[in-house]
Amino acid sequence: MSGFRPGVRLGVDVGRARVGVARCDRDGLLATPVETVTRTDPGAVARIAALADEYGAVEIVVGLPVSLSGGETPSTSDARAFAAEIVAASALPVRLVDERLSTVTAHDALRRSGRSQRSSRSIVDQVAAVVLLQHALDIEKRTGRPAGEPVHPEEPPS
Repeated sequence: MSGFRPGVRLGVDVGRARVGVARCDRDGLLATPVETVTRTDPGAVARIAALADEYGAVEIVVGLPVSLSGGETPSTSDARAFAAEIVAASALPVRLVDERLSTVTAHDALRRSGRSQRSSRSIVDQVAAVVLLQHALDIEKRTGRPAGEPVHPEEPPS
């Protein structure tokens, strides 16, 4: 669709222990895994901002884990807070995109490829980020509008 905005994007799947990162090509044809960042590392957000800079990203897409019924959960609040940290660390636009079942889809894809759950542990977050980013790209191509909702920088107190 003609409404697709060209440019590399990063996909970020936020977990309690690890953050999976994926990227797409400039034309948004294919999302590929990049790396897994340790969530508890104080430099985790800075690393994501550095990856965005390294790949020349125009946008960062963060997965928003909502319940199957679409409701907010503690993980939803956690992802929103992490996305706000990314906004503060990067000059790039950040969008939150519904990531329902992205990790389940990632585990299923890895299982079908012959990997055990144990051998998949180190890459499942990256694969979930790929699933999330590809989903966002497909939505934008289909509708001509960016997927999800923008994350706005915090307003300084007046």
